[in-house]
Amino acid sequence: MKLIRRFVREDKGQALVEYALIIGLISVVAIAALSLISGTVGDMFDSVSGSISSALSN
Repeated sequence: MKLIRRFVREDKGQALVEYALIIGLISVVAIAALSLISGTVGDMFDSVSGSISSALSN
């Protein structure tokens, strides 16, 4: 219990927690952005693959 009280009173852990929250937020935004564009990128690769296959078969 003393450890928890000491941790709450000290300011040293505050910066670490703030950095962890910022990194967590950036991670969530990056994952959301990647999930939104993953379908578009996948479609683009499928299109390029189809074009290459078509060009090689001719």
